[in-house]
This record gives sequence, C-alpha cells and structure tokens, in this order.
Amino acid sequence: MGTKTEFVDKIVSREKDLLDDWMKEQLAAVTLRTDLLSEADLRRQSTELLSAFIESIRPGIPQDIKAPECQHLVGILRDITRMRLEQGFSVSEVATFVLSLKQPIFRVLYDKDTTASAEQLWHMGTYIDRLGLHCTELYQKGREGIIARQQQELLELSTPVVELWEGVVALPLIGTLDSARTQVVMESLLQKLVDTNATMAIIDITGVPTVDTSVAKHLIKTVTAARLMGADCLISGVRPAIALTIVHLGVDLSEITTKATLADALDVCLRRNGFAITRVDQK
Repeated sequence: MGTKTEFVDKIVSREKDLLDDWMKEQLAAVTLRTDLLSEADLRRQSTELLSAFIESIRPGIPQDIKAPECQHLVGILRDITRMRLEQGFSVSEVATFVLSLKQPIFRVLYDKDTTASAEQLWHMGTYIDRLGLHCTELYQKGREGIIARQQQELLELSTPVVELWEGVVALPLIGTLDSARTQVVMESLLQKLVDTNATMAIIDITGVPTVDTSVAKHLIKTVTAARLMGADCLISGVRPAIALTIVHLGVDLSEITTKATLADALDVCLRRNGFAITRVDQK
C-alpha cells in the first residue's frame, strides 16, 4: 500500500467532475467505437471503473494491483475486458480505455488548489499503466482461449463420421493428421461405432496430402481402437505416391486392408456383410 497523499483526497472528492471530463475525452477521441458500444454503455462502464479506481486509492496509491484493495477494481477490469473482447474491440482499444483515465486525473492534480510532487505523479501514472497492462494480459488470455476453442471446434467439424450403409461407417480425412487430431478422430469414430452398431469402418485418406511415419502410426492407432470396439477397419484413398512412401518408410500395414478408392473399400465392406452391388439394366 502506498502513502496516502493530499491529492488522493482531491481525486476522491471530485469523482463526478472526473467522470464528466473523462467521458468528454472519450467521446471526442478518434478511437471511439460507436459501432460496438453505445454512449450509455460507455458511461456505465466508465462510472463503474472510476468508482472502483477511487475505492482502490483511498488508503493510498497501491504499489501492486494484487493488493486486497485492488481486487474489486481488477474484477471489473476483467469483466469489461471480456465483454469488449466478445464485442470485437482490439487489444489496444481495450487498454486505451483504461489509460485514457490519466489525462483527466492529471488535470485534477495540476489545478491551482493541489500541489503534487513529481514522485507522487509518477506513482499515480505507474499505477494506471499497470492497470492498462493488466487489461492487455487479460485480453490476450481471453483471445487465446477463444482460439483454442475454435481450433477444437474445427477439429471436430473436420472429422465427420458418416454412415454409408447398414453396419458400415466412413471417416473421410482432409489435411494433416497430428496427435491432437488423431485423438479427436478416434473419439468420433468410436462414438459413431457405438451409436450405429457398425461392424465395418472405412478411413479415407484421399484428402491427406502426405503420409509419413507419424501419420502412419496415427492411422494404425485408429484402426486398432476400432478393432477393440469389434469393428473391422479399412483404409481407402491409398494413391501410388502414398503407397511408395509407406514402402520406403518400412511401415507395416499388412494386417490392414487398404484400397485405392472409397468405392472399392465400400464394395469390400458390403461383400463381407453379405451384400452385393449389381447393375440394373435400363430398358
């Protein structure tokens, strides 16, 4: 906790004037985003933040925003940052919202009735800077959380398991296959096997650009997992280039049925289940 000073009392006593001055600055700023936030909401957030800010400095200017007297203010900053992140504000716009409080406060400290030393002004400016940096950190963490969630959703969307026939499901893969995606692939496939009681599964790698040792191991893991669920698993979409690569890598896929196309793999599955595809002559 910092040392309580005369100008802290002056700030506390002029809360309403500070709010009006701060609002005037924000409404006149070129960074104002009226497309994302109404004036009423801006005033509400500013009022809430300023009130918590003044509450935090009543005992004196805090040296650390983790101090107990700052917790209410930090909570409000967290809520405002999360809200503005979801609304589409940039990280600089969120930080500027807090940092813009400096000018109205310094105007109070520089008036004729208040004398503030350079050290006191430095402490106040540093405190507001820390709050702005904290908003930046909160924004970045929130953004990382959104990106991680979107990546997970994309993984799930990029691994659809479809039922081709009674007892036959297919998993078309597009793009690279890494450890994280393999986990999603296996979970999606196994869940579909349970939901449909399928006994045959086709993993189609037509859309996989390259197959290296890592990808081959991931495919074997998926096939093994399907077999543990009682389903026979085939791999389709094995192009000549991929076949040569697998041979050169020395990967053993001899126990797995592989086919060049999805149609060939489906034909195998149907025959194993006692079905046959025949052409109906058109008259």
